[in-house]
Amino acid sequence: MTDAKDADTGKQKAGAPSRRDRMRPLELVGLAAAFGIFTGLVVGLATREWILAAVFFGVIFIVSLVVLAMLSLGISHPDDTKPLDGQEPGGH
Repeated sequence: MTDAKDADTGKQKAGAPSRRDRMRPLELVGLAAAFGIFTGLVVGLATREWILAAVFFGVIFIVSLVVLAMLSLGISHPDDTKPLDGQEPGGH
């Protein structure tokens, strides 16, 4: 993959996402997969029912993916805290 950079200056374009921003979804899917694999292994080794372990893997993978996505949406970035329409934040 190539970074979206200006051909003249070599600097990153203003609207282009950074490499870290592009890799963020892959990190969330990887973390959710790790949660699912861990749960599947624990259930599989404890019960020796590998079909049940696969079901638990799938359920935990999907639930953790949704929870991680919701948590990442809840994070406020410094750019998002600018006042709207030039209004200063205040009480009432």
